[in-house]
Amino acid sequence: MMRIRNLLLVLLLIMANMISGAEKNQIIIPEGLKPGDTIGLIAPANYKGTSADAEVEYLMNRGFNIVYGKSFDSAWYGFGGTDEVRAKDINDMFANKQIKAIFAIRGGYGTIRLVDKLDYDLIKKNPKIFSGYSDITTLLIAINEKTGLVTYHGPMSSNFKDIPVVTESSFDKTFINKESLNLAEFDSEYFVLKGGKGEGQITGGNLSLVIASLGTEYEINTDGKILFIEEVNEPTYRVDRMLKQLKLAGKLKNIKGVLLGDFKNAKRAEPGDMSLEDVFEDNFGKMKVPVISGLKSGHVRPFITIPIGAKAKIDTYKNEIIIEQSVK
Repeated sequence: MMRIRNLLLVLLLIMANMISGAEKNQIIIPEGLKPGDTIGLIAPANYKGTSADAEVEYLMNRGFNIVYGKSFDSAWYGFGGTDEVRAKDINDMFANKQIKAIFAIRGGYGTIRLVDKLDYDLIKKNPKIFSGYSDITTLLIAINEKTGLVTYHGPMSSNFKDIPVVTESSFDKTFINKESLNLAEFDSEYFVLKGGKGEGQITGGNLSLVIASLGTEYEINTDGKILFIEEVNEPTYRVDRMLKQLKLAGKLKNIKGVLLGDFKNAKRAEPGDMSLEDVFEDNFGKMKVPVISGLKSGHVRPFITIPIGAKAKIDTYKNEIIIEQSVK
């Protein structure tokens, strides 16, 4: 009788954990933007550069109101203010009902110093658009993993200067329109490394920051998902090393597809090193999921916004990378 009772208790614990995990990973889609909405601007990594003016000007010209976080004009070492100032900006802006979106103005370094200072319960109860890229990847992943809120690998600062048509079209269809969208329609130059079909939530961002999440409470979960990665100024051997680390960490085992963004300045450190194409072929060429390379997202112009945590379907035979819903 005791054995049966113990078995039932074990089963109940397993079911409870499954339910808890399902609730944790439930997708939360934020409301879209419309003219007249208020956008909060913050510098959660390095302090503001002069290129932030382009972001401010563009958003104001589009009819949005702007609220500036304290970090926008602060500096502490190389950061946009102390860790407490930058984390408080994020928490306060999520709590502010008047603010409909939070946009970062710069990457660089510093967001890993903030992830343990964010109020994830507050964020989950007050979902809204949170966007940025590069070092902001750490926040995109942490917020999505902790709350289920879709975050956005989106443009910052100089991406808005003399904004390319593709960048603006992607911005509109991601943040304003409520219909599904096809990322492939923004980019005719991507390369299909591995054909096929796959579907799942998108996760990822800058490869170095994806790697930095491993072994932490804010570790990226790739199971059953489509992995998106991009990088800048990393030689090819380092890209290969990071991809091998992802594989050894089990992060490539159960993925449903791969979107390789721009890998700017990924050059051979030595003449005998692999090319970037060799690295991709070696790491992804034998996978049984669709793999797309050269997607215009990352440290590049034009810039395609990628919703992190949104459901997506890849069909390389139809030239489709469909985002089911980016905002509501």
